[in-house]
Amino acid sequence: MSDAAYYVPVPRPTTPTGPVDDVEIAVFRPTEHTVSTWGPHLQHGAPPSALLARAVERHRPRPDTRLSRLTVELLGPVPLTDLEVRTHIERPGRRIELVVAELWATAPDGTDRAVARGTGWRLETVDLPQVARTSETPLPAPGHVEASAPHPAWKGGYIGTVDWRIIVPFGAPGLSSAWMRSQIALVEGETPSGLDRLMSVADVANGVGSKLDAREYTFLNTELTVHLFRAPEFREQDWVGIAAEMSVGPDGIGMTAGLLYDETGALGRITQNVQVRPR
Repeated sequence: MSDAAYYVPVPRPTTPTGPVDDVEIAVFRPTEHTVSTWGPHLQHGAPPSALLARAVERHRPRPDTRLSRLTVELLGPVPLTDLEVRTHIERPGRRIELVVAELWATAPDGTDRAVARGTGWRLETVDLPQVARTSETPLPAPGHVEASAPHPAWKGGYIGTVDWRIIVPFGAPGLSSAWMRSQIALVEGETPSGLDRLMSVADVANGVGSKLDAREYTFLNTELTVHLFRAPEFREQDWVGIAAEMSVGPDGIGMTAGLLYDETGALGRITQNVQVRPR
């Protein structure tokens, strides 16, 4: 992994805007590696999703819990400006907690608004190896898949930070699948957690599962939901696997549904809404 990162931590203003009671606040500056496939002035959905996941995971962590579900709502284009991350526990509890993180940015007119929100259910864990099971079909190991590149319309910015090994080509009937990994850290100076590594590429499921030519159509999602039935297990050079398929109705609204993998096997599922438009 290189020394580059999607975000650089910056000092927090002495007088932060908005409510701060019981809210943990941090500020991050996006780098050029966050730039979206869909436009040069906004961020790809993956880095902000990972930044929200990081905030949820690190906020008042407890060793007897882990994240079960994370939903990310993209409330508008995430700009290439400083982001204030505000995190709090919405629903405290001994066995169940709901943690909420928001990304706030300053608009050109000087007003501040939330541009993305992440909500995560943290559940208490118990030792029950005898009930562990999964029915998901495993992917071929990354070492058995040749290095490859995504669609030629996808290049630069965020996409340029990802290594690819495509298993079933994008656009093929049924589930398309690929191994991928980010070449850079989520936050400068930090070693990414397993969740950081997963969420740094999870939003790409939308592209993996698409049956559309990106040169003819855009297919943006405004949200994603990840359910994790197993904690991610990633080492530095490990790959994230995604097998996904997009379904679209006749009115240009669709969804992507997919499976998420580490090199041990399946660990969760992802869904995303999709708005399809001709270019």
